[in-house]
Amino acid sequence: MGEVVSEIKLYGKWSSSYCMRVELALKLKGIPYESIEEDLKNKSDSLLKYNPVHKKVPVLLHNGRPIAESLVILEYIDETWTNAPLLLPKDPYEQAKVRFWANFYDQKFLPSTAPLMKLKGEEQEKAIEELLKIMNLLEEGLSKDFAGKTPYLNDETPGYLDIAISMSACTYRAFEAVIGTQLIDPQRHPKFLSLVNALKDHPLVKETLPQHDKLVAVIQMFRDEALKSSPN
Repeated sequence: MGEVVSEIKLYGKWSSSYCMRVELALKLKGIPYESIEEDLKNKSDSLLKYNPVHKKVPVLLHNGRPIAESLVILEYIDETWTNAPLLLPKDPYEQAKVRFWANFYDQKFLPSTAPLMKLKGEEQEKAIEELLKIMNLLEEGLSKDFAGKTPYLNDETPGYLDIAISMSACTYRAFEAVIGTQLIDPQRHPKFLSLVNALKDHPLVKETLPQHDKLVAVIQMFRDEALKSSPN
């Protein structure tokens, strides 16, 4: 059995997919926690104290000890509370695959969506082309490395990679609504969409996801601010 839970606090933001990842992992493990909502325009002294390097959410505080960065936190949760469900596979090679694609998702795919927030017209179309190239690589990789895994990439229960992808992927419709174009194609991205649909049906994912209209309003606000500050 893992360590007995004593005090868990999660410093986060309701609209952050990175924070929602951690919430989902805690819920899947059945770990009670206190959620502390941060105002990222007026960061608390506690957040600055517990994450002095990046000054960002999420931060997990376990018995007074802070852990930052969502993927790092997911691994910490899995290694500290070893009760089922396990988030990472036991096999080292399988672990390497899920870590690779989680890092790809964070370092390649998610950053490729950022330019769309501040571009319009022809420049936006070019940015969409670059995003779709990366999306196609992701689709091919998931289809190859997780063939036969269903309904999740971790099989019957969501695991590390499912959680890493889940919250931003399950809210892609809100992003499309603001950008004004379809990004995910059912014909070209069947593996990705199959995963998204399975995750959206999971009761704990449903519980954790923000309301669509509320999230659209936040993304629209960020886009408006980005367009004002963009020289294009």
